[in-house]
Amino acid sequence: MTEPSTPHSENTRTSIAARIGWVVLICATLYVCYFSHLGAIGFVGPDEPRYAWIARDMMETGDWVTPRLYGKPWFEKPPLFYWGAAICFKWFGVSETSARLPSAISAFLATLALAWLARRWYGAETARWLLLLLPTTVGMIGFSHAAATDMPFSAMLTIAMVWAAVILGLIRDENTPILPRTPWLALLLFGLFLGLAVLAKGPAAIILCGGAVFFWALFTKRWRDAFRLLHPVAIASFCATALPWYILCARRNPDFFRVFIIEHNFKRYLTPEFQHIQPFWFYGPVLLVAFLPWTALFVWSTVVGAVQFWRTQRASESTWLLVCWAGFCLLFFSISQSKLPGYILPALPPIMLVAANALAGKAKTYLKSFRAAASVMALFFFLMLMLSAIGRSRYDLPGRPGGLGWLIPLFLGAANALLALLYPANRASLMTRPSAGLCVLPTLVAVLLANHLLPAFFKYDPSGRSLARQLQTRNISRADLAIGSMQRGQHYSLNFYLHEEIKDWNQENSWKQYLLTTRVGSCRSLIPAPLACEPLPFNEDSTGAFLYRVVMRGSANGTAGGGQPQQKE
Repeated sequence: MTEPSTPHSENTRTSIAARIGWVVLICATLYVCYFSHLGAIGFVGPDEPRYAWIARDMMETGDWVTPRLYGKPWFEKPPLFYWGAAICFKWFGVSETSARLPSAISAFLATLALAWLARRWYGAETARWLLLLLPTTVGMIGFSHAAATDMPFSAMLTIAMVWAAVILGLIRDENTPILPRTPWLALLLFGLFLGLAVLAKGPAAIILCGGAVFFWALFTKRWRDAFRLLHPVAIASFCATALPWYILCARRNPDFFRVFIIEHNFKRYLTPEFQHIQPFWFYGPVLLVAFLPWTALFVWSTVVGAVQFWRTQRASESTWLLVCWAGFCLLFFSISQSKLPGYILPALPPIMLVAANALAGKAKTYLKSFRAAASVMALFFFLMLMLSAIGRSRYDLPGRPGGLGWLIPLFLGAANALLALLYPANRASLMTRPSAGLCVLPTLVAVLLANHLLPAFFKYDPSGRSLARQLQTRNISRADLAIGSMQRGQHYSLNFYLHEEIKDWNQENSWKQYLLTTRVGSCRSLIPAPLACEPLPFNEDSTGAFLYRVVMRGSANGTAGGGQPQQKE
């Protein structure tokens, strides 16, 4: 009597083991991709150090309304990221990890919300693939590790769109009552997260959400459902979340409306004033890079979906919402006169959900084409690895750090190769064996090796962290230092680490005793007679900068241009 139950017991144990395997793999993926090595590199670019400075200023001054950069109001972005980073500074100390933690948490929450939607729409298999593939894309890893407003904005908008799907009636199943009930909680949360998105980056959140729902209603003819998003509960929740800061900031700063709304929203979008000019097709290549290593899956799912729609002339209402969500975002920012890669980050989640659903369903029908696409991408990266190895052996590249950056094509190729080899031909084997999910392991290894991979991309530390440490080691007074030639991002980063705005060398600062520059020989062109430049020992290999003492010509320990006495070395 016990023999017939033995296979059932084995299947039960296998199913439990598979579920545990999936859970462990998903948890490891979310942690490694979103929370590991947040401080692997110092603040880079012009935005990270400035946003971190504003957040630290809020923490130190207690003024949570007016963002201030170097003591002056700064209205480029709303305060949601600043608030999050300031709280993290207060709880965990001032560091790169604390500043980037709000972006990592935002990415984590958005991924979970979208996975919930995927499970309700398409089932557990699609949700599992989404939880593995979305966090391992270059776009999500990169922006979750950035102290910037892009990820909080994208995440809050993503969560708002998830609740919008509930309000639109797209979550109905056999257990849903025939007579629809008012989704009070969904209305409240939709308004809350849309308001947070407006606090993250501005009114673009309303435009992106409204545009996506408008075109969804246009294609599905469900205008009455679309107007549910304008329910008084949703509007009240939105206004209670977003408006208080805007009103307070405008009352305290009379020029807030002009600077933030007119200059940093309308002019940024309608004019090339901010010098971020790119062609209309700019976001096509950006998407291909952002979806690495799953670019082949992205292209394959897009082609298969387009072919299937062409044949049937039908698509589900949930698919239409995802397509309108991603498509309107791409169209809106492609028309903009100012383009930056982070602008289309809100399009990544819906596109990956479409790709994950295609992988869970259509890949078994079109298994040969799917494996062929992944294999071609794997061969492409392996070819890049071979060419890189040949180049390294034949050509000497002076000044380039060794590092392990040349291994990146290996990780990208291995991820695609594993996806093609391990993806099962039937649904049952995928449910009982989580081995197919091991395709994310190369990406996880690459992220864990970030400290060794990142140096290969830079000749020297692109942030101001090494510069600040060198200056502090040499006891160079911040009041006696001026900047000659230096990139904006590195200059702003140096300001953050020194906790002071270091001015550029000019006539007003000609009395400064020390000059820091990243251009060899630029000191001589900046310093007028009778002053001269005396080079000081500085670690140029790690900082890429040169330090000079400004002295009277012909004197090793003279006085600076303004007559200030020189410090003895």
